[in-house]
Amino acid sequence: MVESAVIVGAGIGGLACATALARRGVAVTVFERAPAIRDVGAGLQISPNGLAVLRALGLEAVLDAQGAVQATSVVLSDYKAGREVARLDLTRLGDQRYLFVHRHDLVTVLAQAAKAAGVTLRLGQAVASVVPGDAPHILLGDGAQAQADVAICADGLHSVGRQVVSPGAEARFTGQVAWRATVPAQGALAQARVSMGPGRHVVSYPLRGGSMMNLVAVQERDSWAEEGWHHEDDPAHLRAAFADFGGPVAELLSELKQVSLWGLFRHPVAECWMRDNVALLGDAAHPTLPFLAQGANLALEDAWVLAECLVAGEPERYQALRRDRAGKVIDAASGNAWKYHLRPGVVRTFAHLGLSLGSRVAPGMMMRQFDWIYRHDVTAR
Repeated sequence: MVESAVIVGAGIGGLACATALARRGVAVTVFERAPAIRDVGAGLQISPNGLAVLRALGLEAVLDAQGAVQATSVVLSDYKAGREVARLDLTRLGDQRYLFVHRHDLVTVLAQAAKAAGVTLRLGQAVASVVPGDAPHILLGDGAQAQADVAICADGLHSVGRQVVSPGAEARFTGQVAWRATVPAQGALAQARVSMGPGRHVVSYPLRGGSMMNLVAVQERDSWAEEGWHHEDDPAHLRAAFADFGGPVAELLSELKQVSLWGLFRHPVAECWMRDNVALLGDAAHPTLPFLAQGANLALEDAWVLAECLVAGEPERYQALRRDRAGKVIDAASGNAWKYHLRPGVVRTFAHLGLSLGSRVAPGMMMRQFDWIYRHDVTAR
């Protein structure tokens, strides 16, 4: 069993893992380059597999109090006038819940839980490098260092530890970019809407008790944007790219005041997730495209499993338990976008007809296709 850990990154996976370890008696310090946990980011979809971890950490009710929205459905609609094509009935999940939450709210709840568990949270501390070994340590930008029994890199796409633990192929541009924004809302329905158009789609869903709407708009194009969702763009560019979208999307786009733009890149899943007492977690190990809304959920799964393996003195089991699962979800997400981007023609007509018939005639079967994702509970092992 490890007695101490340093974690790079105070995001969802890092804070969840810190809390799980600290509650099992491990001394944990988390280093985060940001000077504060600010109200940045936008919406997340926490499906039952991710919520299982938050529930095991005792945080489900706290999230509800923060204004998490329990989703009732996912509606697939045509872009022109917003006509409904198909509907996934999330109430068929039974006692399982599917939530829409603001990223800042979730990170805040996780940070509070980590502190209550005794985790030391050091903000404004950029980590320059990670050094593996029997006593791994991290080097900070100011020259200081910190040592522990294990170092966990939960620092996202451009992890300082990824090339140390698992050097390999570079990411490649997918030919898609995405905008992210939030706009005010009143009385929004507790559903996610996917508006499907030629080479483009828009996902929208409510946050913070329905007081705002989260928007993610994806477009296929040859020119690429820098990776990372914090790069600002002109809202006029988003409105122009989706000018032919009608229905609810047109109204939401008219409310835009600020948007971020990022290029979507396909990253290979790391071949090695832990070496010489340095572990990769979440996007550091397996960045995923946003087409199944599983990035945060996979990070939560990783956090719980890694904490259990370290406390049990079985660190080698972490990758064995997680890599195939993460790879399967990521492959499914990567293959999902084309379904939303079909051009007018026979294929699009029959695809939408099949979706429509399936949701009306066999709604239970429509939902069961996601059982392998949603009913996976890492806390039940």
